[in-house]
Amino acid sequence: MHATTGKAKATKYIFVTGGVSSSLGKGIISASLAKLLQARGMKVTIQKLDPYINIDPGTLNPYEHGECYVTDDGAETDLDLGHYERFLNVSTSQANNITTGRIYQSVIDKERRGEYLGRTVQIIPHITDEIKRCVQILGEGDLYDFVITEIGGTVGDIESLPYIEAVRQMRWEQPKDTLVIHLTLVPYLKAAGELKTKPTQHSVKQLLEFGVQPDVLVCRTEHNLTKSIRNKLARFCNVGEEAVIQSIDADTIYDVPLMMQKEQLDEVVLSKLGVDSRAGLNLNRWLNFLERHKNPQGSVDIALVGKYVELQDSYKSIVESFTHAGAACGVKVNLNWIHSEQLQGSDNQELLGKAHGILVAPGFGSRGIDGKIEAIRFARENGIPFFGICLGMQCAVIEFARNVLGLKEAHSTEIKDYTPDPVIDLMETQKGLADMGGTMRLGAYPCHLAKGSLAAEAYGVTETEERHRHRYEFNEAYRSQFTEAGMIATGTHPESNLVEIVEIPEHPWFVGAQFHPEYKSTVINPHPLFKAFVAAAVAAAAKATLEAQTGGETPKTQG
Repeated sequence: MHATTGKAKATKYIFVTGGVSSSLGKGIISASLAKLLQARGMKVTIQKLDPYINIDPGTLNPYEHGECYVTDDGAETDLDLGHYERFLNVSTSQANNITTGRIYQSVIDKERRGEYLGRTVQIIPHITDEIKRCVQILGEGDLYDFVITEIGGTVGDIESLPYIEAVRQMRWEQPKDTLVIHLTLVPYLKAAGELKTKPTQHSVKQLLEFGVQPDVLVCRTEHNLTKSIRNKLARFCNVGEEAVIQSIDADTIYDVPLMMQKEQLDEVVLSKLGVDSRAGLNLNRWLNFLERHKNPQGSVDIALVGKYVELQDSYKSIVESFTHAGAACGVKVNLNWIHSEQLQGSDNQELLGKAHGILVAPGFGSRGIDGKIEAIRFARENGIPFFGICLGMQCAVIEFARNVLGLKEAHSTEIKDYTPDPVIDLMETQKGLADMGGTMRLGAYPCHLAKGSLAAEAYGVTETEERHRHRYEFNEAYRSQFTEAGMIATGTHPESNLVEIVEIPEHPWFVGAQFHPEYKSTVINPHPLFKAFVAAAVAAAAKATLEAQTGGETPKTQG
C-alpha cells in the first residue's frame, strides 16, 4: 500500500466462508471488515456468491429468501447487498451478486456458441473458471484495493463445492493476493457449562479436505472466548492465535465493525496480505450515528402493515431505513408489525389508533390487499402520517378512488383482471411479456419533484433518482379526477410522465411512492423520505401528548 496514494499494488481478494451453521452473519462480518478497510482510506467492494440454481432471487417467495434487494442497474439480488451498501455508502451492481444459475447459464451459452471448440464442458475447469472470472472482474481496472467475496451456504454443502474449488485455485494462482476468513460457531452447552470447539475443528477439517486452509477464524459465540480456547482453536485449526477472532452477540449490527476493530480483524488481514496497516482509522461519522442511535431523545410508534410480517427479513431495508432515520431525528422508532389480513374490518382503532405513523409495505398479489386499503383509509381519515411504498402507494390510490372519488369498484388490474375503474394498470411496456424473471421495471430512474411538495421539501431538490421494482402504475386517464379531489401527483418520470409520488396536501403528511426509497438509505445518508416521515410522526406524537395533557384542547396563546 503506497502511503501517499493509498493505492494497492494489486487488488487483494478476501473470501468469507461459513461452517457449522447457516445464519451466523457472514454478510455482516464481510460488511464490517469492508467498513474498517474503507475507514483506512482503502477502496473496497463486496460480492455475494449464492449457491442456488435460480438466476436471481427475483422470482423467489419472500418466505423462501427474505427481501429481494435491487441495485441501480436493475439487478435483483440477495438482501446481503443491502448490508454492503448501508455500511459502505457505495452502490453495488449486478457484478456484486452471482448465483450458480448465472454461472451455469453463462457456461451453457458459451457452449452453444461454440466457444469451447467442441471440448467436453465440465465442472473443472469450465464452471470454476467462470466463477473465478466473476470474482476477478471486480478487481479489473484498479477500481478497488480489496474485493471481499462472501460465499453463501456452509462448507460441505454440495451446492457450494465449485465455489470452494475456485477459491482453492485462486489461492494457488495468487498466493500473495488472496486470503480466506472462515466464520464458524462456538456453541455454549448449558448442561456442561462450557463452550465447545469441536464443531469449529470439524468445519475447518472439512475445508482442509477441499484443499483450503483458512487464514483467519471468526468465531460466533454467546460467551467470551478464553485465552485457552483461542489457543486450542489456533493449534487444532492451524492458524495463529491472533487470527482467532471473537464475534460475540451484539446489541445491533452496527456495533459489529467496532467489535471487529477491537479484535483487530482488519490489522490481522492487512498483515497477512502484506499491506501497510499504519494508515489512520476514521470512524467518526459511524460513531456519531451510533451515539444518536443509542441515546434517543424520545420515541415514536410506527405501524408497519404488510403481509410477510412473520418473516421480518422480508422488509429488511425498511427496518434499517427506520433505524437510520430515527437516529437522524434523535428518536427511537418502535415498529408495530401488523399483518394486513388482520385489518379486514372498517374499525381498526385497537390496532392502529395509537400509531404516530402508518407505513404500508410493498408486495405482490391479492392476499392482504383489503387490509392494506383499510389501514390507509384509517390513516387518511384520522390525520395520521402515512407512507406507502410501491404496492402501498398503489393501494393508497385505490382507497382514494373508492372512498373519495366514489369509484366503488376501483382496483388494480394486478388484483382484478376486470374492473370498471382500473386506477392502477399494467404498464404498456409490460404487456405481452411471458417471462416473470428480470422483466419488471427495475433499477434507478429519474424523478421530477413538484416545487412546494412534501417530497421536494424532504429531498431539498426538485430532481432525484430512485430504484424501482414493479409492473403496474398509476393510470394516467384518472389523473385529473384525483387532482381535483385533492390527491396530487408530485413526483413524475420526466420522459414518460409516469406518476412516481402522490400526496394529499390537506393531510398532515400523506405520501405514496411508486419506487423503493428503502434501497438507498445508508448509515451516512438516511433516506430523505424516511427522515421526513419520522419527523412527521414525531410531530404527531407531540400533538397527541399535548392533547392528552389538555384534555383534547389546544392551549390559547398569550399576547
